[in-house]
Amino acid sequence: MFIGMIVILFLFIGLFKAYKNTKDVNLKRIEIKCKESKSQTNLKILQISDMHLENISISPEKIYHTLKDEKIDLIALTGDYLDRKRTLNKLPGYLKVFQKLDPSYGIYAVFGNHDYVLKGKSFDKLEEILNDYDCKTMRNEYELLSVDGHSINLIGIDDYGTGKSDLVKSYKGLPVSDYNLVLTHDPNIVLELNQSHFDYLLSGHFHNGQIHWPKPFHLAKMGKLARQKIVQGLHHMYEKPFYISEGLGQTGINIRVGSRPEMTIHEVEIAKSKASSNAAS
Repeated sequence: MFIGMIVILFLFIGLFKAYKNTKDVNLKRIEIKCKESKSQTNLKILQISDMHLENISISPEKIYHTLKDEKIDLIALTGDYLDRKRTLNKLPGYLKVFQKLDPSYGIYAVFGNHDYVLKGKSFDKLEEILNDYDCKTMRNEYELLSVDGHSINLIGIDDYGTGKSDLVKSYKGLPVSDYNLVLTHDPNIVLELNQSHFDYLLSGHFHNGQIHWPKPFHLAKMGKLARQKIVQGLHHMYEKPFYISEGLGQTGINIRVGSRPEMTIHEVEIAKSKASSNAAS
């Protein structure tokens, strides 16, 4: 009886600490340098991934307080906003904050596997809300941006894990530019990009296991990258960098062990490419 009570007490304490971890948001800063160039510019990108509004402990007010003094050029939302119709009414509160941060070149959003749990009108409503709050949703398409005289292809590839990704469509008609920035949800798509040029790719999906103790064995079913233990942070493929966010919210149960909710600021150097210079001339 006494031993049982001790076990229950330790379990309760452990769950409380695991829940407390979901409130301890980590603001990460990543620098992506380019090779030396006489003409280069910097792009400051805020990435928010895997909000999972059914289980999130970070309020819109906390996000704004954390980021209000940052000068942000672009906001990248890399999928998994929610998966229940009843949660749609929580989304505008967060999107208003992203609007208030006033990114110079806008807000761009791709969808994740949990978003596609929504069907028909419910999914359409999710996309409508995002668009209503100035979030440009991208489903296998690109947009050409001009930043301080530098051209950037912003490529939004739809979710790989649910079979929504289409590289041919995403890259069709892609103009020559100084930089190809890819936004997507499931990082496993990077394994298919050997014939599709990218300079940097932002993704999420894995949550670093969410319960990363002693190891996130449960991620093995989520693709080749997870089986290679590539589940968070900065990595390289084909000598190009790609990033996997730990995400802001949680799935299943609102706890984290060995991981933290994350917001990420990427400071990316962009140089004039020879190809774009030749095309311009």
